[in-house]
Amino acid sequence: MKLGLFNLMSYQDNPQGIQGVIKDTRVMVALAEEMGFETAWFAEHHFTNYSISVSPLLMAAHMAGYSRRIKLGTAVIVLPLYQPMRLAQEIALVDRLTEGRLVLGIGSGYQAYEFERYNIDVEQRNRVLLDNWQFIETALTGGKAASLSHNGERVETDFLLTPLQQPLPPLFITTTNPALLQRFTCWGATAFITAGWRGSPRLKEMALDARRQWREAGLMASTPLAVQQYIHVTDSKKAALDAAERALFVARMISALHGKTLETQGAFITAPKFPDEPDASVVRDNLIIGDAHYVAERIINEVTDINPSHYNCFFQFGDMPIEAARQSLEKFGREVIPLLEKALGKITVDIH
Repeated sequence: MKLGLFNLMSYQDNPQGIQGVIKDTRVMVALAEEMGFETAWFAEHHFTNYSISVSPLLMAAHMAGYSRRIKLGTAVIVLPLYQPMRLAQEIALVDRLTEGRLVLGIGSGYQAYEFERYNIDVEQRNRVLLDNWQFIETALTGGKAASLSHNGERVETDFLLTPLQQPLPPLFITTTNPALLQRFTCWGATAFITAGWRGSPRLKEMALDARRQWREAGLMASTPLAVQQYIHVTDSKKAALDAAERALFVARMISALHGKTLETQGAFITAPKFPDEPDASVVRDNLIIGDAHYVAERIINEVTDINPSHYNCFFQFGDMPIEAARQSLEKFGREVIPLLEKALGKITVDIH
């Protein structure tokens, strides 16, 4: 099992504005690299303060200049929102710009608000994902792919750029759907799941359900699974509840984005409480928030139950003040990782 750092890059009340969110991300990635995390992941969302990371490939290329070893992952490229000829070239170029450190996470997306503004039918997202991937796969692995011109003629194009990592960078996909996942098994793709604010109880259910579906569909029982979890390491009960409130802020935005109507003030989402919203103390207990020994125990139990190949940690959620997020990550590296490695074996990457 390897560790990852997830960067959503939400903007709520950062004292330095959007530039502050970017600077904070640099700080967190540098710290994660120091501590032996394998991968830093960057989200993709559009038009609102839910995330300013509109291009995970751009973020990966940017962070290559602020890091030396850590892999840089897209979590995820929303494939239906792209012109595949352009995207294939950009994937290949970013893999080369990062000296082969790119990890390619793809998904079909889910936010109707974004799809509508790109004039794409969100209900067709899985079909478009498969169509676009077929083109990208052919272009990147074969160096040639066919498309239709504006007048309907078939045109073959040679692709000079192919990935440095041959034939493709490591592939992750945000689905547990057997029919979708089966298409990517030839690449050893890793399924990527998160339970959001519902945390550990729901994450275990999702993993068990996914593996049951895979077995029934004839997929390998060993199909790798990556999980993502909110984590905050603190000895303070007040700080723990503050962190839970930050997680609730993210949950409210997600709920609003799932709704049929989304209210915004400019690009800022108006995110009231969602139906049956729990108290912050419930969210705190669902997520992994507490002192170092508690956090380690919870992660060990979760890893034992789920057996993930990758464990991705979300530290700076809800535009958490960088000082709190940094201290949490530092305590994780100094106090939690040794406890995890004592129980689970080596989970960090050697720093050279």
